[in-house]
Amino acid sequence: IDAALLFPPCDRNHVDSVALASVDVDVTYTGLQAHASSDPWKGKNALDALVLLFSSIGLWRQQLRPAARVHGIVLEGGTAANIIPDRAVGRFMVRSDNDADLEAMQARFQQLCGAAALASDTAVEVVFSGGSRTMRTNRVLADRWVANAAAYGIEDQGEDASVGSTDMTNVSWVCPTIHPDLAIAPFPTPGHSILFRDAAATPVADETTLMAATIVAQMAFDLFADPALVSAAWAEFRRDA
Repeated sequence: IDAALLFPPCDRNHVDSVALASVDVDVTYTGLQAHASSDPWKGKNALDALVLLFSSIGLWRQQLRPAARVHGIVLEGGTAANIIPDRAVGRFMVRSDNDADLEAMQARFQQLCGAAALASDTAVEVVFSGGSRTMRTNRVLADRWVANAAAYGIEDQGEDASVGSTDMTNVSWVCPTIHPDLAIAPFPTPGHSILFRDAAATPVADETTLMAATIVAQMAFDLFADPALVSAAWAEFRRDA
């Protein structure tokens, strides 16, 4: 592999992407069903445990570093309002702009899960999965992308203040990699929104995607045609490893 090139859509044009290291977490609390009106004291409320976890995360955010993120949703929270829930499931993501900090955050998250189980007298299972690292943008490749894009009148708008996560970051630790974005929607259009989804179905988005494919193809040709460019990219990659 000489290099890895990827294009995602955005609301800005930029080659520099700051991605957060990230891990997925599935949390399952198990309690005991009971009638919520006639004898609730016989039950152990798994949903209470999940609510406590969300509250703990909210308090934890006060001490998190500015670029750290913890967010989640409820997948299961009971079957009927008159039954004490014996099972509650949440799915979360834990993120940081620092790989070592992410490890510490996972340990703390595990503690919060256990604390909610203890407080609610329930059992908990915590499963971490997936995982992506921070991004290593290769400057040699990035500079060539900016030059190729400029030939089509596309001005690089600099590093994007919005940060997400992608498994392309893992690739960037294996070989020279870039993760440039081109705009398919006006700024500021929030990602993962209905507005962004609708923008993706417009002729502008089609034209932008074709342009991205063209520039990626030109980058690939440059790498095939110029072994010195590949060598320079790898020299930078090894120097910064």
